[in-house]
Amino acid sequence: MITVKAPGKLYIAGEYAVVETGYPSIIVALNQFVTVEISRSKSYGSIVSKQYRDDSVFWRRQGDQMILDNRDNTFNYIISAIRLTEAYAQALNRPMDLYDLRINSDLDSPNGKKYGLGSSAAVTVATVKALCQFYQLPLTKSQLFKLSAIAHLDVQGNGSLGDIAASVYGGWIAYRSFDRNWLIAARSEQSLTELVNQPWPHLQITQLTPPRDLRLIIGWTGTPASTSHLVDKVAIQKSRQHQVYDQFLMESKKCLEELIQGFKDGSLETIKTGIKRNREILQHLAAFTKVAIETPTLKKMCDIAVENSAAAKSSGAGGGDCGIVVIDKHTDVDSMIQRWQENGITRLSLSVHPVIDINKE
Repeated sequence: MITVKAPGKLYIAGEYAVVETGYPSIIVALNQFVTVEISRSKSYGSIVSKQYRDDSVFWRRQGDQMILDNRDNTFNYIISAIRLTEAYAQALNRPMDLYDLRINSDLDSPNGKKYGLGSSAAVTVATVKALCQFYQLPLTKSQLFKLSAIAHLDVQGNGSLGDIAASVYGGWIAYRSFDRNWLIAARSEQSLTELVNQPWPHLQITQLTPPRDLRLIIGWTGTPASTSHLVDKVAIQKSRQHQVYDQFLMESKKCLEELIQGFKDGSLETIKTGIKRNREILQHLAAFTKVAIETPTLKKMCDIAVENSAAAKSSGAGGGDCGIVVIDKHTDVDSMIQRWQENGITRLSLSVHPVIDINKE
């Protein structure tokens, strides 16, 4: 049996702008995982999730094709990852086989609510990684990212794919998204092996080292949000207000470049200043797009943190889910956590997942 795992993620800064080609963001991988187990099967293959046992998928082979007997939306990302990875395996002349996939996720709450930790990205990465091991395909982090990104895009259709990068690389990363229009055109002209083995325009993934005195704290509002729907809403407004949106992009880029330099310089104060500034930039975006990025609960979470000498903001698309706090590790946070609890905000006991060695995970 082969067992692999992929971590979840949280956006630290650069949200929304990062969906545009080449615009920077900072993302962190977390020590909560999607785990995928794969073992050879004989008559039928299966896909079983511990979280969704009633929706198990069974399938068979017809030649090299995967034929599903039933399907549910829960498994769309897994099915997409399987189809793409098997296409890659066949391009490398690997014979197809039957197998059982078992999926377990730490990225949702015990009652099934999503924390907003990138579960769809993590399950995509873990499935691609498991199948590459199953079919004995050599794989670099760059190739794993590209296969997983294509599989994820085939289902979601939008987004920056930064959550894929976090699940592949681990640790703290600076991420700039690739040109998705180029990818669409290239897929019709190039083979899958050619695609994953060449540089993608504007794609940059760089590991960052946080200052030693930086402490990351994560608060959860208890309200899940749909990233793809929120991104779509912003896209609609961007088409109507080009100049205001372009100003947002320019300000976000400047802020993120200063933030990234703060990591390179090991300056916690520069990073805190950048987090506060990025929160303001996202508030301006919310005002002109009429998208509720910072909900009242997220605002309360951030305001309480700021009163305790921290920098704080919403994480990801906002609209619920999580917020992040950056604070000096020597600062007492008990009163902040107590006030969070009084306002219905849960501190998640998460830590940063180290940089990933692809040959060991």
